Amino acid sequence: MCTAVTYNTKNHYFGRNLDLEYSYKETITITPRNYEFKFKKVGNIRNHYAIIGMAYVANDYPLYYDAINEKGLGMAGLNFPGNADYKEIENEKDNIAPFEFIPYVLSKCENITQVKELLKNINIAKINFSEELPASPLHWIIADKNESITVESVKDSLKVYDNPVGVLTNNPTFDIHMFNLNNYMNLSIEPPQNNFSSQLNLNAYSRGMGAMGLPGDLSSASRFVKATFTKMNSKSGDSEEESISQFFHILGSVYQQRGCVHMGDEKYEITIYSSCCNMDKGIYYYTTYENSQITGVDMYKENLEGNQLINYDLIKGQRICMQN
Repeated sequence: MCTAVTYNTKNHYFGRNLDLEYSYKETITITPRNYEFKFKKVGNIRNHYAIIGMAYVANDYPLYYDAINEKGLGMAGLNFPGNADYKEIENEKDNIAPFEFIPYVLSKCENITQVKELLKNINIAKINFSEELPASPLHWIIADKNESITVESVKDSLKVYDNPVGVLTNNPTFDIHMFNLNNYMNLSIEPPQNNFSSQLNLNAYSRGMGAMGLPGDLSSASRFVKATFTKMNSKSGDSEEESISQFFHILGSVYQQRGCVHMGDEKYEITIYSSCCNMDKGIYYYTTYENSQITGVDMYKENLEGNQLINYDLIKGQRICMQN
């Protein structure tokens, strides 16, 4: 399972938690402007916007989990089992495989307005990357510096929702997630008032009681509520250090610890990595489960006019700063 969020201070940020019980050999992957994207059913793209994100590279193809492009457009795919429904090939449409969706959008679009126009002719087609790597059931959050949308290919059609909270988790569908927020409209960052009974002298005995009822479990529906409450009420300074620190604290509110979600045998779901992309500066920051120190990769320190993928292995071992 996963959680993705957006966050704005002086700059604009986009990132996610990847929660799974296993890990591929994902790397921070930069796709320069002249790398040729080869698509299954639409024409190849030889020149495009540069992209940086987390990807599993298979046969020299970046299978992006989440990424931003040099124009400040970000996109992440999140697990959507039981609801994702990919379609047969439609001759009148641009048939895009699920694993192609992120590179296709980020290579062509600068902002959400352009994305919405592109989506009008897209069909998320039932196409696997290979026999060993079948299509994952996903839905997507796409964000520029001003707004976000959620895209879901479900049984009815391709749904495109405006996402006013800039948050996405997993099931159920996005419209139900948003409706569910109505159940928590009483939550507050302020101390609670006694609305129980005027005949009883009830008092707040602890700080934070205005948010009593905020979910704390690890289900996707609860994580959506908690991440939204945390993000929408979050305060931060405008510096890069303050902004990215606060961003990782928001993701930390829905972090998965080993041992809390049993997947059978000796497998437990964990937050494999958390990411925070500065959409203005093209910097991809991350932490891993084993390494809580923030590490960054700056796409603009690479040759973005090249035609070969650039990869950085994740630094996974814990790094501790001793003060004495």
